[in-house]
Amino acid sequence: MTANAPGPGPDDGLPPLVDHHCHGVLRREPDPGTFAAYLTESDRPPAAGTTFFDTQAGFAVRRWCPPPLGLPAHCPPDEYLRRRRELGPDETRRRLLGATGIGTYLLDTGLPGDLTGPAETAEAGGATGYEIVRLETLAERVAAGSRDAEEFTDTLDHAVRDAAHTAIAFKSVAAYRHGLALDPRPPASDAVHTAARDWLAAGPPRLTDPVLLRHLIWLAVATGRPLQLHTGFGDPDLRLDHADPALLTGLVRATADTGTDLVLLHCYPYHRQAAYLAAVHPHVYADFGLALTHTGPRAAAVLAEFLELTPFGKLLFSTDAYGLPELYTVGSALFRTALTAVLGEWTADGDWSAEDAQRVGAMIAADNARRVYGLPGC
Repeated sequence: MTANAPGPGPDDGLPPLVDHHCHGVLRREPDPGTFAAYLTESDRPPAAGTTFFDTQAGFAVRRWCPPPLGLPAHCPPDEYLRRRRELGPDETRRRLLGATGIGTYLLDTGLPGDLTGPAETAEAGGATGYEIVRLETLAERVAAGSRDAEEFTDTLDHAVRDAAHTAIAFKSVAAYRHGLALDPRPPASDAVHTAARDWLAAGPPRLTDPVLLRHLIWLAVATGRPLQLHTGFGDPDLRLDHADPALLTGLVRATADTGTDLVLLHCYPYHRQAAYLAAVHPHVYADFGLALTHTGPRAAAVLAEFLELTPFGKLLFSTDAYGLPELYTVGSALFRTALTAVLGEWTADGDWSAEDAQRVGAMIAADNARRVYGLPGC
C-alpha cells in the first residue's frame, strides 16, 4: 500500500456500508491526551508508564489511518498527531471518513460535547445521515423543563411520539443506568407517576430509576421504530455482568408481538448469547460494532464467532465510532478485512460458494440495516 492509498474501499465488492450505530466526532483538534483517551473504553488515565496507543485500537489507528493523511502505515504516534494538526480537524475528518466506504450513517445524538451531528458527519464522508434518539437523554431534557410529575410524563409521551416522526430509531442505555435485568412488563401508570415525582424531587439527577427506564423502553416500542439496546462491554460506569444480553430474555419475549425490532448492540464478550437470541426470536438482531475495533487482528475470529449462530439476515455492521474520525476508518477497515478473511476461508474450504459469500457479505454490510430501518434502496 502506498502512503496515499485510502485503505480498504468499495472495490472489495461490498456495497456502500450502512453504519447503523455511531456517534459524532470532535469539531476541534484534540490534544494528544484527549486523542489517546478515545482509544479506550476507560474513562481514567492510563497506568503510569503506559499509553492507550499500546492497545489493539491504538495499533489499528496506526495501521489504517496514516495512509489517508499521506503518511506510511504504522508511523509513530507523535508523527501521526503532528500531521493531523497540520491538516486541521475539517480536512482530517474529510479524508478519514472518505476512506471508509460508508454510504449511510445512523447517528446517536445523545452524547454531550461539541460533536458533529448526522448531517455534518455524513457530509464529510460524502454520505447520508439519520438520527437515532437516545431515550435517557430525551427524558432528562424533558425533566429539566417540567414542573411536576404529571407534566413530565405527559410531555415525555409526546416527545417520544414526536421523535418517532423524524428519528430512524431509538436507543436505550439501561445497561449503564441500571442493568439489563429489568422487569420486562410495562410499568403501571401510578408507578410511573410515583417514580417521576421522586426523581424530579431529587434534582433530577441522571436517570437511573428502573421504573422510568422500563417506561421509556415501552414508549419507544409503541412507536414501531427499531429499538437499539446497549449490551456487553463499555466504560467503567457499566457493570459487565449486568450487561449480558441474555438478561433481556424476558423483554424479548414480552415484545415479540409488538411489531418492533430489537437490535442488540456490541454484545462482546457475550456475543454468543446475543447470537442465540437473534437465532430464536424473529424480531431480535445482533451487531458487532465496537467489538472489532477493540480486537484488532483478532476481529476475524470474533466475527466468525458471531456467525456461528446468528442468522445471516440478522447481523448488522456498525463502527460505534465516537469522538475521532479515526474510529470510523478503523471500524470499517477491520470489518472489511475480517469479513474477507472469514468468508474467504469458508469459500476456499468448499463450505460456501463464492456467490453465497458475496451475497451474505452484502447483507451484513448494508442490506440487513436497510431492511430493518426502512432505508431507501431496501
